[in-house]
Amino acid sequence: MVKPGKAVNGAYRRSWLRGAPPPRWVRVLPVLLLVGVGVASLTDSVPVDIGFLLGAVSPLAVLAYGPLATALLGAATIALLTVPAFHLDRPGNTDLVTLGFVATLSVFVSFVRGRRDEQLDLERAVAETAQRAIVPDVRRRVGPVRCASLYRAAEAGTLVGGDFFDVRAGPYGVRAVLGDVQGHGLSAVATVASVLGAFREAVLDDADAEAVAARLDRRLVVDSARTEHAELFATAVLLDFAPHGREVRVLACGHPPPVLLRGGAVRTLDLDPGPPLGLGLADVAPGTTATVSLRPGDRLLLASDGVLEARDASGAFYPFAARLARMTGLGPDELPAAIWSDLSRFAAGIQDDVTLLILTLDASGPD
Repeated sequence: MVKPGKAVNGAYRRSWLRGAPPPRWVRVLPVLLLVGVGVASLTDSVPVDIGFLLGAVSPLAVLAYGPLATALLGAATIALLTVPAFHLDRPGNTDLVTLGFVATLSVFVSFVRGRRDEQLDLERAVAETAQRAIVPDVRRRVGPVRCASLYRAAEAGTLVGGDFFDVRAGPYGVRAVLGDVQGHGLSAVATVASVLGAFREAVLDDADAEAVAARLDRRLVVDSARTEHAELFATAVLLDFAPHGREVRVLACGHPPPVLLRGGAVRTLDLDPGPPLGLGLADVAPGTTATVSLRPGDRLLLASDGVLEARDASGAFYPFAARLARMTGLGPDELPAAIWSDLSRFAAGIQDDVTLLILTLDASGPD
């Protein structure tokens, strides 16, 4: 599975202002300032007093260093001011007391920051573990189906948003689902967990895609009834790979149909979609399941609204099928990164969850 910021552009990469370790230049800056002032003060070419710059060393050290290193840098600044060879204008007692106070306060702030960072790291690790348990990485192969995926949550700092997807093997063959629940970000995580839990049970119990859709629909209806005005719903596309042969049955529930890559051709499957899940209509007005015969090398691409409804600066939608036509020579494992890179260039400010699932039927056996 490709997570942007990891495999694509570092998936999610936190900036140092959002909890990531500080970059190298932040760590080097206080040391560089200390050494620079010391070296400059030894020359006669600096006519003005630059000792005041040393007051910034300890506060800068707080950004990147622990209490001990911050204390050492603070002590070095005081030593630099008091050593006659550096000619730093012979600071008075008030200057030294002020600098000592700033250095001591910086040590305390560094200690508090370190404890806070430890707690935040623990909470982040717990949150990431919980989120990955909800939407785990899709295995590269599930039965005869090869899988590649990309997932990017719209809300910064999260691994899970309003999109969901999974590929599971069961007694009735390999089942896949990709969908989008109402909303995105942390507010949608509970609904995603509920839908995926119902899907994983349905894979084991239900014999066809229509029954799986009906189970997901009931799950959302029940969950919605627990909360006043909840109105939970989701769009989804379900794929049901036959246990034998080269056929897949596809059912769309308010979600755009998959795209089929066959050789150098790109074709959007023609489906009769049913209503979104959660409206209580899956048993009343289900969509029509289409059976697609697959040839060796065929790839099925499922995409979320974050891909299909992305817009450029002029408001034009991302031409998914047309852009894919330029990427037909890429393998399934290369496509997610290529699509994400192209989408990022097309729509600079992506505000929705982005999910891609690429499935290839390969009955040749395990890797």
